[in-house]
Amino acid sequence: MKINKLIAMLIFALMATIFFSACTSEKTSEKPSIKGTYTQLPGEQFKFDGKTVEVVEFLSFYCHTCYNFENSIPVIKGNFPKKIKWKIIPIYWGKGSPKPGEAYLLAEEAGKGEEMKKALFDAQMVQKRDIGNLEVLESIGSKLGLGPDFSKKLSSGEKAVEVRNGMDMAKAYNVDETPTLIIAGNIVVNPHAVDHNIDAFRENVLTILKSILQAR
Repeated sequence: MKINKLIAMLIFALMATIFFSACTSEKTSEKPSIKGTYTQLPGEQFKFDGKTVEVVEFLSFYCHTCYNFENSIPVIKGNFPKKIKWKIIPIYWGKGSPKPGEAYLLAEEAGKGEEMKKALFDAQMVQKRDIGNLEVLESIGSKLGLGPDFSKKLSSGEKAVEVRNGMDMAKAYNVDETPTLIIAGNIVVNPHAVDHNIDAFRENVLTILKSILQAR
C-alpha cells in the first residue's frame, strides 16, 4: 500500500514538473500583442530581448519622404531612451547613384554617420547639388573633417559591396518604397500604410514600439 502511494506521489510530481515546464516555455516565447498598422516579414522571426528593439531603416538620400521623416526620428527615439537600436541601410532607386550610400557608410565607420546623413539630405534637397558626383561628396566629407582618407576610400569603392548587399536585402524583403522600417526582425511598416502622411507614420511607429516595449 505504501509503495502504491509512493508511486502515485512520484507520478503526480512528474506531471506537475512537465506542466510547469510547458507553461514556462510558452511564456518566454510568447510574442506580445502588437498594435498599429503593419505587415509581417515572411520567413523572419520576431526578435526582442526584453530590453532593446532594433529598427532597421531602408532609406534613399534621393527620397523626399525620407528627408521629411528625419525630424520624426529623434521624437521616436526620445520616447524610448536607450531602448531603440536604429540601423540605416542606404539604397537607391532607378538612375540614382550608390555613391551617397557609400559616403554614408564610410562616415558611419568614422563615427560621423549622423552628420553625413544630414549633410547629404541638405545637399540633395535644399542646395540641389548632385550627390552622385564624387567632387560634391568629397567636399561634404571635407567639411565634416573626414580628410583625404575618406576621398580615397570613396573613389576606390571600398563600401560598394556593402551597398550592393543592402540592395539585395531590400529586394529579398520586397522593399518597394522608402523609408521602410523593419522593427524587431519581422514587423514591416512604411508611409504607404497611412497614405504617406509623415505625422501619421510617426504615430504608427510609436504605437508599434510601445506595444512591444510595454508588454514586458
